[in-house]
Parts: sequence; structure tokens; C-alpha cells
Amino acid sequence: MVHASLSGTGLSPTQVRDALLDALGPRGTLVVPAFTPENSDTSRAHRALVAHLSATEAEEFRASMPPFEPYATPCPSMGALAECVRTTPGAVRSDHPQTSLAAIGPRASELLAGHDPRCHLGERSPLAQLYAADAQVLLLRVGFEVCSAFHLAEYRMTPRPPRRLYRCVVGDQGNWFTYEDLALDDGDFAEAGARLPDELLVRREWAGKPVSLFDMRAAVDDVRDQLSRYRSRNDLN
Repeated sequence: MVHASLSGTGLSPTQVRDALLDALGPRGTLVVPAFTPENSDTSRAHRALVAHLSATEAEEFRASMPPFEPYATPCPSMGALAECVRTTPGAVRSDHPQTSLAAIGPRASELLAGHDPRCHLGERSPLAQLYAADAQVLLLRVGFEVCSAFHLAEYRMTPRPPRRLYRCVVGDQGNWFTYEDLALDDGDFAEAGARLPDELLVRREWAGKPVSLFDMRAAVDDVRDQLSRYRSRNDLN
């Protein structure tokens, strides 16, 4: 599973995608986040989009929002590599209208199947299946603050985070789907990543920015324990 920022590398997303697929080999599967927070009026992305609008304009914008379509809706906030993978012929995308994943490779359909629309990134999402498959996570010139694998640790921490309502458009324009799930919070992911034991990580640098590679299982388990200890005291620093 790869999170990437390619700005300043001089390489196109297609070149990076192909290099990753070559490194994985014919038995490997490349997975990227293909999240669509823009498809929700409960997200920070949506609030930013309507911040400059009047109340009437904001309501008109909301009414005109298109529904999520797994094989058509772009994922602009996820970066060029994610959009490249999503649009590659033969790519598979999970069905969640806000936190889908996209993948290329022989296990793509298996790993992304059955993404419950009421479960962002927990036990009924591809993250749980990637964990079970002993996947690796590659942070390519980005930090742990965007490591969505850590969200699985939130679902497994004790006590579990509070829940909240989410809304997004599915099926047809104007068809708003409301559901309850964990109140996900990536605000301490950078600190949690910094606390990971050095032996869990392979660190490199590319084009002036850090690169980290690690086994998802070990990292998620460590972050689960961290969040269970520190979030309840609200002193992760």
C-alpha cells in the first residue's frame, strides 16, 4: 500500500507506478488510497470547498454534488499516483463512497472485496484484509500523518474512539446516505509514527524527502497500543 508525493521528482505518476509494479513482480499487488472526502458534506474537504460561498450558494452546491461511482469518481486529494493507479485499465476499486482503495495486481479483487459502506477503514474494509495478508506500507516522500493504515489501529484501540454521523451522495444525485462510524482522527499519526521502533522501519530518501517502508501488521499493532495508552490521557506529544 503506497502513499506518495511526486512533486519535484521529475518523474510522471505512470513511471512511478510502473517502477513499483516492476519491484513487486508478477505476484505483487499495488494498492493506493482513492479517498473521496469531497463527496460528503461532513468532511473538511467539503467545508473548504464551500467556505467562500453564501448559504444559498452552499446549498445549491450541495444539491448539485454528483454521486460516488467507483469506476468514475476521481480522487483529486490523494495525489497523482493514486489517480494514475485508479485509472489504469484493469484496476479494481473498493465500493466505499468516501474511503475507497484502488489496486492493480493478481490479488486486487480479493483484497478490495466487501468494503462495507458503513465501515471506513476498520474490520469490514480492505485494511483488515491487507493486515491479514501481511502487506507492506510504503510512504514515498510523505510522512506518517497521511498513513491511512493507522486508522485500522483506531478501530482496534481500547477504549474505542467515539462514533459520529457521516453523509455522502450515492446512487443518484440528491440521494444522501447517512451512516455512523468511528470519529476518525489522524491528528496524532505523525507522532505515533515517530514512536515506532527503528527496527520496524526501512528508511531512505528520494528527491530530498524521506521514504519509509514497513510491515503493516507490526506497525498497526504498535500504533494500536500507543493510541490505547496515550489518547485516553490526551498527552501524545
